[in-house]
Amino acid sequence: MLSLLGTLLVGLVVGLIARAIKPGSDNMGWIMTIVLGVAGSLLAGYAGRGLGWYEPGEPAGWIASVVGAIVLLVIVGMLRKKS
Repeated sequence: MLSLLGTLLVGLVVGLIARAIKPGSDNMGWIMTIVLGVAGSLLAGYAGRGLGWYEPGEPAGWIASVVGAIVLLVIVGMLRKKS
């Protein structure tokens, strides 16, 4: 249970940092900010393992997680413009 709470807390912090760094308005609530941060961390972990930066099972770092979340924000912004 503590691991899940830690993951949600890290996701919230990463999501908030990513939203603060990326220019523009990203209208989303707390839940979506947490989902953004967790998904950004997962994306950074998979990309880092694919590039050989991380060993299997090793989590992504804070900076990589924020970069992953920013990439997801850009993708979501592009998809919202198309529709």
